[in-house]
Amino acid sequence: MTHRHEGELVVFLIGMTINKPWRPDLWLPVFTAMPRMLRELSADPGSGMLGYRLTLEGRNPTVIQYWRSHEELYAYAADRAARHRPAWAEFNRRAAKAPGAVGIWHETYLVDRAESVYVGTPELGLARATERIPVPRGRNRARERLAEGRTALTPRRTGG
Repeated sequence: MTHRHEGELVVFLIGMTINKPWRPDLWLPVFTAMPRMLRELSADPGSGMLGYRLTLEGRNPTVIQYWRSHEELYAYAADRAARHRPAWAEFNRRAAKAPGAVGIWHETYLVDRAESVYVGTPELGLARATERIPVPRGRNRARERLAEGRTALTPRRTGG
């Protein structure tokens, strides 16, 4: 199986680092804010978030989010009626009282091309966020899928 998506695709990684694990009073509110935001976004198909995946590496929980556009991602981040703005204000208030107890970070990627393959695994990643389809004939290699794996509706470059 592989995925299919046409149009802009944004991959947004956001996470936290628990620097003082012995102080859950300082990091637990940050940790619990994310699921509330994910529920809010998932309940609203118009939000632009296509899907997400949670990961945990040591003291660094991370969310991989797939968005329909960077404008929708930024609109959610700036929306005063959404859960993000109050959570961000609360993080800054707590961070000022206990500097370095918990860190947060994010990375935003605008994806022009993408390829994927899923064998013997449940639907996840791009296939869960977009559309899961059988690997087309003649596209058994990653190189072949990537050659046709345009996500953004932009003109192809020709020549050298």
